Amino acid sequence: MESSAKKKSPVKKIFSIIGVVLIAVVVVGIFVFLWKKSQPKEVIYEIVEVVEGDIENATVATGKVSPRDEVLIKPQIAGIIETVLKEAGDFVKAGEVIATIQVVPESAQLSGAESQLNIAKINLNLSSADYNRQKQLFDKGVIAKEEMDKAEADYKKAQEDAENAKDNLDIIRTGVSKKTAKYSNTQIRSTIDGMILDIPVKVGNSVIQSNNFNEGTTIATVANMSDMIFIGKVDETEVGRIHTGMPIKLSIGAIDNKKFDASLEYVAPKGVEENGAILFEIKAAAQITDTISIRAGYSANAQIIVANAKGVLTVPESTVSFSNDSAFVYILKEETPKQVFDKQFIKVGLSNGINIEVKSGLTKGQKIRGNEVDEKAPKPEQPK
Repeated sequence: MESSAKKKSPVKKIFSIIGVVLIAVVVVGIFVFLWKKSQPKEVIYEIVEVVEGDIENATVATGKVSPRDEVLIKPQIAGIIETVLKEAGDFVKAGEVIATIQVVPESAQLSGAESQLNIAKINLNLSSADYNRQKQLFDKGVIAKEEMDKAEADYKKAQEDAENAKDNLDIIRTGVSKKTAKYSNTQIRSTIDGMILDIPVKVGNSVIQSNNFNEGTTIATVANMSDMIFIGKVDETEVGRIHTGMPIKLSIGAIDNKKFDASLEYVAPKGVEENGAILFEIKAAAQITDTISIRAGYSANAQIIVANAKGVLTVPESTVSFSNDSAFVYILKEETPKQVFDKQFIKVGLSNGINIEVKSGLTKGQKIRGNEVDEKAPKPEQPK
């Protein structure tokens, strides 16, 4: 009876067997998982073809487009703006009047000029009376011709002094005399043909003349808009690679999808420090057609072509590996069922940061290893 009680029931035996089997399955599964994880993962690479193309190596300078000739029109006389005949945006010819100035005379100068005129008139009256007396005596044969000539000369000199004194008074009062009306300093004229960019003064503003001690008040800014230049700056790391005469492609911010040719004509011999960097000023003559309206001060970027190679073999620079002084790629040997590559040393040339020139080691159409394919990345949709 006791031996039979110690015997396990059939149900318990089944559960024991199931437990052992489950434990064995778990242990085997763990070993299989660890074994698979330890196996090297197959990497799939993009396949890139060697193609023929052009490569340009360029540096970019930021700046603006400005007219080459920009002239500040300043008065040669002090006074008050009386009229403004033009406005910004108008085209003017050299010699065309832009504004007029009303002269405000100083009291001392005006008083002195009036006094000089009065003295000149008194001298003229005396010379006139003396001339008439001498003429009467000469007609009667009382005096010699030399005395008559002297009296006539003194009279003409007195007339000239009186006219000069009157002109001087007119100039002080109005800024212009009868003799010099054509060359009046009160009329502010353009000195070049071009467009008026700015007129910073208004009617009633006081202005002072330009002289050795003062720049004077600017009446207008006139520029020749048919001759534009690019003014920009390049970093010291790039300035050694550029020189005058280099071709440039200009991109103007206000004009989309349009590039303009230019030629580098100036590189500053001295740099200027800005925000911790040394920058050198450059200037380039821009070739802009008359059909395109360019305003002074447009921001622009200049792409300076430092070097170029046309019709050469190229590959993406990311496909090239470098070791010491050597460069190499991996050529596709087999693609299925598994990608197989052979290492190939090559000689490279010019690079633009994206593609690089292959001088030797590859031929057009060869397939090489590209970047690793990310299997998790979404695949592009196929066109319908």
